[in-house]
Amino acid sequence: MKNKIQNIALILAVASFFVMCLGIPGQAAKLPKDILVFASTDSITTWDPSAAYSTESSYMPNIYETLIWVSPPGSDKPFQPGLAKDWRVDDNGLKWTFYLRKGVKFHDGGILTAQAVKDSIERTKKMGKGAAFIFAPVKEIKVLSDYTVQFILKEAAPFDRIIASANAAWIISPKAVKNDRKWFDAGHEAGCGPYVLESWKPDEEIVFKKFDGYWRGWEGPRFNRIVVKIIKEGTVAQQMLESGVADLATRIPTESARTFDAKPCCERPTGPSFMNYAIHLNTAKFPFNNKLIRKAASYAMPCKDMIEVSMGGLGQQSVGPIPCGQFGHDDTLYQYRHDLDRAKKLMVEAGYPNGLKDKVIFTYASENVTEKAFAPLVKEAMGKIGINVEIRPMIWTAQWELVKGDPEKAQDMAALLWWPTFSDPYETLYSLWHVEKKPYWNFSYYKNPEFDRTILEAYSTPDAKKAKALYAKACKMLVEDAPSIFLIDVERAVYKRAELKGYVINPNYPRVPFFYNMYKE
Repeated sequence: MKNKIQNIALILAVASFFVMCLGIPGQAAKLPKDILVFASTDSITTWDPSAAYSTESSYMPNIYETLIWVSPPGSDKPFQPGLAKDWRVDDNGLKWTFYLRKGVKFHDGGILTAQAVKDSIERTKKMGKGAAFIFAPVKEIKVLSDYTVQFILKEAAPFDRIIASANAAWIISPKAVKNDRKWFDAGHEAGCGPYVLESWKPDEEIVFKKFDGYWRGWEGPRFNRIVVKIIKEGTVAQQMLESGVADLATRIPTESARTFDAKPCCERPTGPSFMNYAIHLNTAKFPFNNKLIRKAASYAMPCKDMIEVSMGGLGQQSVGPIPCGQFGHDDTLYQYRHDLDRAKKLMVEAGYPNGLKDKVIFTYASENVTEKAFAPLVKEAMGKIGINVEIRPMIWTAQWELVKGDPEKAQDMAALLWWPTFSDPYETLYSLWHVEKKPYWNFSYYKNPEFDRTILEAYSTPDAKKAKALYAKACKMLVEDAPSIFLIDVERAVYKRAELKGYVINPNYPRVPFFYNMYKE
């Protein structure tokens, strides 16, 4: 095992030496076709599948599997079988029955059974970490037979979307399900996915090898090993791709993104991500307790310029709070287009023809390069309608702590990048705008009981058509009340070598490269 890791490292070192040190023009590294090198920005915060809820989500779907998967855009059906070959729900939406595949093996030799599914989800629920909250509707899990498991809910919920989540829904080997987080965080795993965690150097490198016993088999051209190099600098990742030292990268510099796929050696496929940016306005105090001023701020935003400057054009102006392509999105919602004249008229109507005397505080996560780039445009645009903005960059944890404090002492405006934990709008709408006794995710401190009732009704109905109509009604309330400025639906870009094929962008699993589907031509 040690020799294999050393061989991979040697291949990478030699390739880097010839390409970067010798600088041979027009030459690229020649890595073996059965090895994929991924220049990733994503480190590991935990290897525990019950607690994972951060950047390690990029890797978890290659180690672990869920009962079902949400299909990528353009698919015939909304869901695809995973560890469950079939599933049923009763008419009331309270009993969900899953029929498991037989003969599925875990990396440690464990066997998939209904009891393993029950123990995995109950472990996650009991731990209460990460995205465990998605299983709040679950009242009981029943083992009906060795290969049939039933979830009984407290109230109806879109459980197919929940159990297909990219967080908290992973099934763990029965041999390891009782192990604690320390065991996993030592670099152990217990999945049944296509790849096994072979080695890990925190913030440096992760190596995966193929699991010979994977239930889908290994026919066709696939990778035997995946080498992940943790590269935080986009310029370095770009150099690795162009030189052939890497096959795939998470990020390259924004200024290079537009011309990246003009290079014969490289490609930049794009697609939806279900990530979006918004600026949340503090409705608990002046000036944004005035709806007219909130609407003026929405009209003032130069969203197209923000997309160009901060994202290299990789995005589109949001239509409401639910990103384009996600279940519940409504293209017919009203959209605040950049219109300074209307914004100024609203300021006059609000009683401030000469603007505001006091400045407003605008916070953003200093680590987020997109927010850093569009912050000056926000300040400039607001200044044109008489609102003086003080930009206050903060590390994310500090920004969140400020938000969770006393709204009277908190920021006036807060930028936030958001993406859903599972593909139903309820989590987003509930988290960001439901009435909270103590601030947590509701950055705008919005309070509308009718909105709360509407999204709960949408979440609880098994009728998808009715649910969509109710979500549209709730989103219309947000657009009308304007507690937040809906800025940008993020377009996902993949930076890769031209010979790397099989990458599928599935916005339900943001940032996840499914290594099993990829190969080199």
